[in-house]
Amino acid sequence: MNYQATSRRVCYVVSNELVKVSSLLPSNKNRSLLVHTLVKAYGLLSPETNSADHRHSVLQVLPPPPADMRELAAYHDRDYLEYILDTHDLSKEDMNTEYGLEEDCPVFPRLADYVRMVGGATLSAAKALRNEQADVAICWDGGRHHAQKFRASGFCYVADCVLAILALRRLLPSPSGSISAPSRPRIMYLDLDLHFSDGVSHAFHSVPLVSQSPQVLTLSIHHAAPGFFPVSELSGLPDPLNPSFDPFTLSLPLERGASNATFKRIWPIIERVRDTFRPNYVIVQCGVDGLAGDPQAIWNWALGGQGSLGWYVDQICRWESKTLLLGGGGYKSPNAARAWTYLTSIALDRPLPLDADIPDHGAFPLYAPSFILDVPPGNMQDKNTPQYLQHVEDVFVQVIDKIRDRVERTTMQGVRS
Repeated sequence: MNYQATSRRVCYVVSNELVKVSSLLPSNKNRSLLVHTLVKAYGLLSPETNSADHRHSVLQVLPPPPADMRELAAYHDRDYLEYILDTHDLSKEDMNTEYGLEEDCPVFPRLADYVRMVGGATLSAAKALRNEQADVAICWDGGRHHAQKFRASGFCYVADCVLAILALRRLLPSPSGSISAPSRPRIMYLDLDLHFSDGVSHAFHSVPLVSQSPQVLTLSIHHAAPGFFPVSELSGLPDPLNPSFDPFTLSLPLERGASNATFKRIWPIIERVRDTFRPNYVIVQCGVDGLAGDPQAIWNWALGGQGSLGWYVDQICRWESKTLLLGGGGYKSPNAARAWTYLTSIALDRPLPLDADIPDHGAFPLYAPSFILDVPPGNMQDKNTPQYLQHVEDVFVQVIDKIRDRVERTTMQGVRS
């Protein structure tokens, strides 16, 4: 077997500056430091070869530059950017309220640097995929899916997910020597966070027109309930019979206690959406606030086993699409570090054993009492009944028909032109 044919090129975005500013985020203080320290402690940032099955992963550690105003303004409102990036002008309470800099998004030291660095980190990962430097790119400090065009929201100050999608959907150049026109890449955004991806979904939602070329599809799997953040008309199960239904802005809400069994059952829906849309790029927001043990205490998802978060990411990394893995929610920082370390090992195609001991390093005491890598499920009851999941499946049969119709129409229009 040829080594090159089975290798996976992985880009891991990190730098000392990125870790410093990300560790200041009020909702997740020092989480970034824990994550990258644990990834390094397991030796994952050093390339290895698996000679037993003739596979190897080529790892590139990519220090990101900060995003500049032009890059951030590809989506964000300039007035918002000029205010949030002006380190001398963040004490005006009325302006802070206008731009969402209160309550869950307070001003904090080096906020301007944080916005630039996280935006630059996710854009660096996206560019590595677009420039054929990597098959999988990882940016655990990204995934800020609640940030809005004009304001901060839900612990999120920069819409890095949206910026990545905009960067990836630019025309792909024609192959060398080809006379064909540049192609429009398709991007599938899959959000696994406990909370609805309102910032991303609203950015790309539109009332569908047959003439529109479907370049971006968002699918958010989340918990939704009255009063649960964020409140959005797009967070519910889609209604394909509604005239305003957009088959490329999709939600799959799950009830409390969602477990591996529930996630395994809905996995064929995700695969059918992917197979019908046929994306060139897949962006996965890997929020871990749905894992068992998170302070949110809503879901009971596990890190390992069929239907687990790790199982999901392993399946996705085997798709024939370039993949961007982003972070997100997760409010028990040692478990976030466990999860994203394990997902890094999966992306590298050399998964760590879930019963692996936490390596001896500076943060070792924080992993008590188990001192192993795994985040196992708890005892919460799964409220996702077979009847509800059957309803979800029935709805998505119609949804996928709508996607197929739009994709085929667009393909035929391209052939005729």
